[in-house]
Amino acid sequence: MDKLIELSESLDTAVFYGVNNRNMLCLKNLFPLVRIVARGYQVKVSGSDDEVSRFADILLRAEQFCLEHGTLTEPQLIELINGNQPAEHRPDNLILHGVNGKPVIARTENQQRLVRDFNSCDLLFAIGPAGSGKTYTAIALAVRALKNREVKRIILSRPAVEAGEKLGFLPGDMKEKIDPYLQPLYDALEEMLPHQKLSEYMEKGIIQIAPLAFMRGRTLGNAVVILDEAQNTSVQQIKMFLTRLGLGAKMIVTGDLTQVDLPQSQKSGLRDAVEKLQNVEGVSVINFGEKDIVRHPLVTRIIKAYED
Repeated sequence: MDKLIELSESLDTAVFYGVNNRNMLCLKNLFPLVRIVARGYQVKVSGSDDEVSRFADILLRAEQFCLEHGTLTEPQLIELINGNQPAEHRPDNLILHGVNGKPVIARTENQQRLVRDFNSCDLLFAIGPAGSGKTYTAIALAVRALKNREVKRIILSRPAVEAGEKLGFLPGDMKEKIDPYLQPLYDALEEMLPHQKLSEYMEKGIIQIAPLAFMRGRTLGNAVVILDEAQNTSVQQIKMFLTRLGLGAKMIVTGDLTQVDLPQSQKSGLRDAVEKLQNVEGVSVINFGEKDIVRHPLVTRIIKAYED
């Protein structure tokens, strides 16, 4: 019997196959009666019907474990082969494993609430100061949903509003002008997805990063959609964005109402949206504070000094 097993393209094959293909060598040693050929996301196995079926079951179980936990070591693989779930020595608040197996964790109470509410609400507002992990946690939830095949796309957006600079004065074409505003989103993604996989997802449009103006006229379904720096949207802009929500989609809107770069006469769309929607069923509003700041300890003191 010959069987071709197609692995998920969300799988980090370097982790799955192991350093110097140690995991595949382990499988070959434990299944001496089958012939295994692995290339990329395809594994071809040949042998008796019983042995091939047993191998396929183990391989898919190992794939699911690797997708969920971002790791697959030889001892874990042996446990899976023995029919056991590997013991996980990890925090309860783990969101996913990022690049090189780095755990991405909801570290504070409000970050943990954002994780919980993501499961029950389709629209979430995460509001609070710089460094409180709003955007980072939101992107981690989006990447986890993509890896678990709960959605087909991640769409990340920001308004192109500057703190004291004008877009027209910056050099380059429109993409080059806008990229600096989107860099924090790239930074977070690069910690959670291998560079090659991230580039592939962006080329295929599975992960899209675009300024807010590019959202007009779209219906965003089967996706996690994140609007960052939403305090710099107008009332009309955020209404336009929120009404893009399609079937099978979730939206997370993040912002800091103490850092509005709009003209003083213009009301922040984020403030207006929260006032209007905070009591609507299916909407969660989470207010982050000083205790949620996970950057350098000095950031907390800087924010407090400005508030005082």
